[in-house]
Amino acid sequence: MIRRAIALACVLAVAGLVLGGCGGSSASTTKERIQLVYQDWRTEWFPPMAQTELNRFQAEHPNLSVFYTPDPENLADEMPLDMQAGNAADVFQGCCEFFPAWNQKGFVLDLRKYVDSDLDAATVDDWDPVQFKALGDASGRQFGLPKYQGTLVLYYNKDLFDRYGVAYPDASWNLHDYLAAMKLLTRDTDGDGKTDVWGSMIDIGWDRLQVHINAWGGHIVDPNDPTKCLIDRPEALAALEWIRARMWDDKVMATFTDVKNVGTAAAFYGGKLAMVEDGSWALKNILEHSTFRIGVAPIPAGPVKRVTLSTTDGFGIYAQTRHPQEAWELLKFLVSKEYGLAMAKASLLQPARLSLVPEWQRFVKEQYPDRAKNMDLDVFAAPHREGYSVVQEVFPQNMADATRLLGDAFTRIFTLGQDPVDVLHDVSRQVEAAQTGAGL
Repeated sequence: MIRRAIALACVLAVAGLVLGGCGGSSASTTKERIQLVYQDWRTEWFPPMAQTELNRFQAEHPNLSVFYTPDPENLADEMPLDMQAGNAADVFQGCCEFFPAWNQKGFVLDLRKYVDSDLDAATVDDWDPVQFKALGDASGRQFGLPKYQGTLVLYYNKDLFDRYGVAYPDASWNLHDYLAAMKLLTRDTDGDGKTDVWGSMIDIGWDRLQVHINAWGGHIVDPNDPTKCLIDRPEALAALEWIRARMWDDKVMATFTDVKNVGTAAAFYGGKLAMVEDGSWALKNILEHSTFRIGVAPIPAGPVKRVTLSTTDGFGIYAQTRHPQEAWELLKFLVSKEYGLAMAKASLLQPARLSLVPEWQRFVKEQYPDRAKNMDLDVFAAPHREGYSVVQEVFPQNMADATRLLGDAFTRIFTLGQDPVDVLHDVSRQVEAAQTGAGL
């Protein structure tokens, strides 16, 4: 936390020096221009893209100076320390379990009045309704706005499907089709008695597992009483047992230890998987590194319905910022069409705005004309347009403990294969106790 505070202090110190060289005295220029710190991804492609766009923003807002700083290495754990100490960036990004947890602790500014007064209906309507709603809470606070649209799909290796005479997945597939294909495509290619290629793989995380639970008609968080955990109900347990059995009984769905603990995308483009459940955020890496023909299809439908994930990546403002109105001007720029297209062009991130999807598809085809030539990119946009995307369910009182308890259980059940899904009966009660403050 101390190192982080020093880093932000250095950013602002350098800001003063930079401003001093922009004409006029250092004191007068610094006094006139308001300084904001913007924190976001540290991945290699992001900072230069962000800086180029921020230069354009500052040219249009000469009274503001915005200084980019990368996320800390362990964002979910370190950012709350910065916020509690008063050292957090004015504007930042968050997602998943930890963004709503920050809101629950009072670290994030409520954007509701700004949204209501300063965003037109066309802008809000351009976002996936479930994603926009997920960046707010039950009390009416809007703690974030969408950054990009992360849609979960089924990538598949066309070469392997052709080699073993398996029909390509499509929108008609259900779990029976999925399992049948996994069994046909799991192979010992070296003849040494060990599996070298697995039928599929899933990233073991709350939101990725929840997609399957929802497809079976279940929930993790009770939609009627969000203090209740439903992960031990029959529908949820059946969905999780289906996944566990594929990994540890049939051994047709790879575990992380099977693929030497590399990520799902790397295992796929490394030739270890015939299929993989992964998101639009992985598209560029998969296109860049794959040496085989790639297809995409919807996540197979469950027994009750078809759903897929819409990630909850968004931008927020620190509750203790000294310049909330100016921070809002920056955040409004970050959710603009121009910034969305800049991210789409730089790393093929699927825009949060549905109206920008055709332009994003053009970027994909232009950057990878051969590999993306026959790829049905509409698979990524269909859930938003047709309304079957879901977001991570949230416990409104205590996401931090719920995340820890369920994460530990998921590791034991799926990654290590140590426990049956029935252990979730006890875990569910612990999660509920965390919501009421009892027993923890």
